[in-house]
Amino acid sequence: MSVSIDVAGLRPERVAVVPSPLAELGMALHALSEPGHHPALRGWVTGVSAGLDPHLADRMCEADFLWRTTFSDLFMPFAGLPGRSTLPGATLAEDLDLLDKLTDEQFVDAALEFTCALPYCSHGPDVLADASLRRRALELAAARGPRQLRFSERLLDDPPRTRAWLRQFLQDCDEAFFAEVWSRLRHPLAADARHKTELLRRKGLGEALTATSPALSLDEATARITVDKLGTGHSATGDGGLLLVPTSLGWPHLSVLHRYAWQPVLHYPVGSPEPAAPTPVEQLALRMTALAHPVRMRLCRHLARSAYTTSELAQAHGMTAPEISRHLGVLKKAGLLTTRRRGRYVLHQLDVTVVSRLGTDFLEGILR
Repeated sequence: MSVSIDVAGLRPERVAVVPSPLAELGMALHALSEPGHHPALRGWVTGVSAGLDPHLADRMCEADFLWRTTFSDLFMPFAGLPGRSTLPGATLAEDLDLLDKLTDEQFVDAALEFTCALPYCSHGPDVLADASLRRRALELAAARGPRQLRFSERLLDDPPRTRAWLRQFLQDCDEAFFAEVWSRLRHPLAADARHKTELLRRKGLGEALTATSPALSLDEATARITVDKLGTGHSATGDGGLLLVPTSLGWPHLSVLHRYAWQPVLHYPVGSPEPAAPTPVEQLALRMTALAHPVRMRLCRHLARSAYTTSELAQAHGMTAPEISRHLGVLKKAGLLTTRRRGRYVLHQLDVTVVSRLGTDFLEGILR
């Protein structure tokens, strides 16, 4: 399993390494929502959460599916603009201006990616115009809870109003905590971007990708970048460019934007991870046996990012609900899952704290 990017015909000058304040804000929101993914940021998360205005914290929960699962392509709007060669803004305000330039259809499709399972690598129906797709989106949103359902209803009923709400929310986050964070991070991110740009200039794309992450490789014979991930996907630069965007808050996530008709983006972490605690020997055999099955490995990729119902997992993996239930039972018996009930829905999620004791290789692999 991997994500590939066809770079045939890509000119060296169309490859850019540029930090994005909006993308980094997306990672900040993700870390605040899922601190278990980012143990090295525990102190920062605790400090920000303790000082957060209750009203802003409540608003943060309204649309947290945009950044909790991983984070939405809305945090990299420059990739969706015509020409597929737009660079990130130098400031958050400039990035937000680029977000305003996305069409309503692009905005809604990207916002509903994790709810509606809209076609990602190919052109699909427009949820704003397709009544059946709208019903399905709201049905799936209901499984996430009343907050996500209300947000999805507002998004589909009035995209411009929802876009204005999101922009104001992000500006308030900037004022509350992100401006201080960005003032510290922008200089090391810019330094890394300069280093990677120099590698591109002197040694070519292959060397630059190798220095960016061992999960990235370039096959020069086929002009194809392969990203070693527990997922599948494909994109191509075509007549556009390729963007590499560094993140300081993002480890262990190596994200690949490969949305249909958008510019491909590699969002890569900078810095060294914190080592994981050792795994007790008596737990290791049971848990590794549970994780050895390839289907359960793929389930873990979903469950590490968010909570899912059995029916959602069955749809995503092309399996029956009883088959999924059997695999979930094995993972639960090994103590690797948490479950909670929300109305008539039972949601399952991977306990990333427990899994982290199995070693950073596995956790980094499923979160990559």
